[in-house]
Amino acid sequence: MTDAPAPLADPHLVYDPVVGDGPKDVVILGSTGSIGTQAIDLVLRNPDRFRVTGLSANGGRVALLAEQARRLRVRTVAVAREDVVPALREALSAQYDAGEPLPEILAGPDAATELAASDCHTVLNGITGSIGLAPTLAALEAGRTLALANKESLIVGGPLVKALAKPGQIIPVDSEHAALFQALAAGTRADVRKLVVTASGGPFRGRTREQLSHVTVEDALAHPTWAMGPVITINSATLVNKGLEVIEAHLLYDIPFDRIEVVVHPQSYVHSMVEFTDGSTLAQATPPDMRGPIAIGLGWPERVPDAAPVFDWSKASTWEFFPLDNEAFPSVNLARHVGGLAGTAPAVFNAANEECVEAFRAGALPYLGIMETVTRVVEEHGTPDTGTSLTVSDVLEAETWARTRARELTVRTASAEARA
Repeated sequence: MTDAPAPLADPHLVYDPVVGDGPKDVVILGSTGSIGTQAIDLVLRNPDRFRVTGLSANGGRVALLAEQARRLRVRTVAVAREDVVPALREALSAQYDAGEPLPEILAGPDAATELAASDCHTVLNGITGSIGLAPTLAALEAGRTLALANKESLIVGGPLVKALAKPGQIIPVDSEHAALFQALAAGTRADVRKLVVTASGGPFRGRTREQLSHVTVEDALAHPTWAMGPVITINSATLVNKGLEVIEAHLLYDIPFDRIEVVVHPQSYVHSMVEFTDGSTLAQATPPDMRGPIAIGLGWPERVPDAAPVFDWSKASTWEFFPLDNEAFPSVNLARHVGGLAGTAPAVFNAANEECVEAFRAGALPYLGIMETVTRVVEEHGTPDTGTSLTVSDVLEAETWARTRARELTVRTASAEARA
């Protein structure tokens, strides 16, 4: 273990960009989503610690974005959709007093990337999907601390991220990886025997593959413990989210796949664990609430008091752990496979899944068809041949192929069902 490469995320190393005194200047990417709104709540409760200078969003909720901009008094607002700029300007004008200067507006597919490189201490990447890769790379190249909630950018561009990131520059924000990050602080890398990533099991925990044949979109969106966006929620129902987290843990901490275990923990109190060579296991636990991991991402190496709720230890509670049913949920083993292939294979896996999730939400693909289609796309892609020379163009080309192929297979599945 001592000869392994340095991990991307290491709680013993603190990367501190050269900035002025006072609150940390923060840019929030994906501000109108689940991570973004909770981050803003944390910032507003801690104005002495954090100051938001820029916000980005896709552009589907301009009224909320304008309200956030006014409450935080940001310098810049970025939207991916150029067509919503007039509506955004109008919404901002309605929020600000007459004569008060409005924030600068960046618009277009590269707006979040431009904002990620702007002058600040920390960039919180809360964008959903692989479109978060370019902003991740921009923040790292600009020398910002990266609070990373966008796991997909690490999944699809692992070698690219690792080539740019300096020691301690990435702080993970996923609840599982923030938990591992904190538990790893208790020992050296040579002390680590295993990472244990916990999974709630989603809404279908305990069901067999046969029992999953006719579940609906509404069923898949009914997560028992976490309130998340629809794509992440469905990924939790298929456990694709957990497969991505296994790849992410491997990349962040440079632990081999055979030493990263997934266990089902329905209560979602223990967010992950580290087993050490002396037999000790350290677990990080809080009630399910993303403000704790967000506070780690924004505040590390300091902790933010009262960032998240705590347990009432005067009340009895039961914490359960179960092995993962790989037959009903084959996504984790498939993720291990593509993670081992490396190159563009993880990008193909992620892109095909994103397309299949959208098809499932639209009623064009059954629940079990998600992983069946993703598996076929991965198999057709085969073993990538990018070696150590992976480029952004390689990733984009692989994603385009995977999305196209997934859509083709989805259409065939829908046609076959229509004829049945």
